[in-house]
Amino acid sequence: MNLLSLSGNLLFVAFIAYLIATFFFGGAVKNSHDKTEAASRHADRWGKLAISITIIGFISHLSYFITRWVYTGHAPVSNMFEFTTAFGMFIVLAFIVMYFMYRATVIGLVALPIAILIIGYAAMFPTDASPLVPSLQSNWLTIHVITAALGQAVLSISALAGLVYLLKVVKLDKPSKDRFFLEAVMFFLVVVIGFVIASTTFSAMGYEAEFTYINKEEQQAQIKYDMPPIFGMNQYQQLTEGTMKPLIETPPLINAKKLTTVTWALLIGSVLYVLIRLIARRRVSAIFQPLVKRANLDLMDEIGYRSVLIGFPIFSLGALVFAMIWAQEAWGRFWGWDPKEVWALITWLFYAAFLHLRLSKGWEGKKSAWLAIVGFAIMIFNLVVINLIIAGLHSYA
Repeated sequence: MNLLSLSGNLLFVAFIAYLIATFFFGGAVKNSHDKTEAASRHADRWGKLAISITIIGFISHLSYFITRWVYTGHAPVSNMFEFTTAFGMFIVLAFIVMYFMYRATVIGLVALPIAILIIGYAAMFPTDASPLVPSLQSNWLTIHVITAALGQAVLSISALAGLVYLLKVVKLDKPSKDRFFLEAVMFFLVVVIGFVIASTTFSAMGYEAEFTYINKEEQQAQIKYDMPPIFGMNQYQQLTEGTMKPLIETPPLINAKKLTTVTWALLIGSVLYVLIRLIARRRVSAIFQPLVKRANLDLMDEIGYRSVLIGFPIFSLGALVFAMIWAQEAWGRFWGWDPKEVWALITWLFYAAFLHLRLSKGWEGKKSAWLAIVGFAIMIFNLVVINLIIAGLHSYA
């Protein structure tokens, strides 16, 4: 077994460990609802098992990262598969640190499923280890991407604490904006599951469709779709007979293949969401609300705020300072208004506003929780839409 196969197996072990740990965190939370001494002991035992399994999973995840690094000779953060798996690893690391700071078991019930979804999302991308293009052959790439991903992971913990806070305080039996937007958050989590289902299904079917197109440099290029093409590349010509033709042709700025992938995820995720609603006969948020009924709201608010205080300076260094140094080295300029650069700036400005509103305007509790959710949505938009759909200097990722 070579190092690449070993790293893949280690990632799978981490995935399974996080899945098992989620159930143990569920057992800890369930037992905590009972105030008897015996139930308290059970909750403590389940919690210790859950965090132990989580740490085992993280060690396996970290070992995947290191073995892939040794195999490729560079930090495994240079494509969507590598970056996304690293992002999931850093979320688990941030959760473990916060757990030992606050002993908030209920956060594990949210953090680990998110990490599982992120790994599942990453697994849908090509896992091949390829050489770096010239602009990526820099130590500043490693410093920039790892620091930015770590900062985003810590910031994500604020959203997880915010989600727990909102699940507890939002009244789901009365129509309100809070109820609508909370359910929207749950819908988009289901859409991620839809993406995994869509990718797995078409991959199992062995679906492939090849096209030629004219790229933004006005040169002819070739592309292979892994899903039925809803959107076609600029001036496309179909090469594979007997496959579906694109319904809409897109301009060169748009990556039609990846836009097709996102659209299939939305379609299948929407169907899955409707099925869950029909089977459960209640909102998805209402399914999870009983699990957080004993969550300490002041503690959730504190975790959310502290995560931003820690994550914001880390993100500032990675996504702005180190990124500019790398941009100067790779492209001869510190700033170029590339879509990814612009969105990094938007993310930074949002969290700067978060801290301003928190410290100067007293936006605590529910308002702070909603801001944390919006911040996470901005980061996910960057991970999915900016990376996959809009072409730019970062499109190689």
